[in-house]
Amino acid sequence: MTSDSAFPAPPPGCPAHDSGLRVPLYGSEFAADPQAYYAHMRHYGPTAPVEIAPGVDATLVTDHATALKLLQDSGNFRKDARRWRDVAEGKVGPDSPVVPMLGYRPNAMFTDGAEHARLRQAITDSLAKVDSRRLSDMTKRASDYLIAQVAARGSVDLMNDYVKQLPLLVFNELFGCPADIGDRVVFGISGVFEGVNAEKANAVLGQAVFELVALKRAKPADDVTSYLMRHEARLTDEELVHQLILLLGAGAEPLRNLIGNTLHRLLLEDRYADGGLIEEAIDDTLWDNPPMANYAPHYPAADVEFGGTRLRAGDLVLVSMTAANTDPALAAARRAGGGRAHLSWSAGPHACPSKELARLVTMVAIENLLNRLHDIEIAVPEDSLTWRPGPFHRALAALPCRFTPQVVQRPNPPRTTEASARGENAPAGRKAERGVWGSFLSWLKG
Repeated sequence: MTSDSAFPAPPPGCPAHDSGLRVPLYGSEFAADPQAYYAHMRHYGPTAPVEIAPGVDATLVTDHATALKLLQDSGNFRKDARRWRDVAEGKVGPDSPVVPMLGYRPNAMFTDGAEHARLRQAITDSLAKVDSRRLSDMTKRASDYLIAQVAARGSVDLMNDYVKQLPLLVFNELFGCPADIGDRVVFGISGVFEGVNAEKANAVLGQAVFELVALKRAKPADDVTSYLMRHEARLTDEELVHQLILLLGAGAEPLRNLIGNTLHRLLLEDRYADGGLIEEAIDDTLWDNPPMANYAPHYPAADVEFGGTRLRAGDLVLVSMTAANTDPALAAARRAGGGRAHLSWSAGPHACPSKELARLVTMVAIENLLNRLHDIEIAVPEDSLTWRPGPFHRALAALPCRFTPQVVQRPNPPRTTEASARGENAPAGRKAERGVWGSFLSWLKG
């Protein structure tokens, strides 16, 4: 590994600047200019020492070839987070902000070997039953509903009024959630990813999904929850709950970020202005600005030399999908239209099982928005846009836009409150207000 003295200086504001400390991935400085950080980290070699939260160390793979080797090596690198040495030794506590994303759950993401294969097959087979035309219709209904809420205003924050909510509306229908359960799923997923009252949000989510499983046991239907339930893997109720939480959570954040980052590209770059280039914009976004920038946690099964770094068994190793995708070694091949694929869907045995479904939802959500609000444009200077801090995702905090106001086709639903989303009772004598999902169902009924 090259000595630090030979490196270019870390980006201004980086705590690693002239200190020899690990490179932090969780501050606003990193969120504002991650490519400057990746450029600095590449001088360590294929891997770099990073800090993903205060006191939480990891090794980040930044080289495409090295990342692909890691993702495909299930013998030397494992996914079971119970191997995480810093947690086992008490260095990282349960209250760390990254634990909800990295902590062990008995689902397909955090298992290995035969158990992973069994759970993965149940998920893959169940998702394969989703009809693309039906999913497209679900997405368009959710899109129409969200557009109807802002059409008369002539302005919208696309991230918070559209992008953030659309995947959850689609998933609630896809998984067969009734109104009361769906509202709590929306609250739970949002809270876990935003880190706002995450412990409470996680508990609400778990309880809601547990009730969904009980409901579908009694009355199965034509939805993904019931498909999983009927699968030959014979998942227990506990296994069902954890696979559903994985699908809801792993789908919501990456999907909303893919939609948001693609809209950001479409609305700001002139080369997409003629329209008809949505699929190209999605591909370019997956290459250059993937929705999950740094993730794919792995743990060495034994002490090993990897990517120029000596790793101990149980060390946390993450893959930077963004750094790998933008690896300078790939630039020439990508310009020529060939070369290796991007890693935004991961690779190997834990590659995303629903990438085609995600692309379809993204395509329909963007196409319907641009067709309905045909003159939409960003309402603020590009340099005033900010990105949400965090080591894992790549997402705008807001995307303010304006357009010509339109006539609202259906009445606005009742105002959503956080209490109603959690399913809490209203005060005596006062009718409980609907949450996002309940309001959407009411809107569909006209």
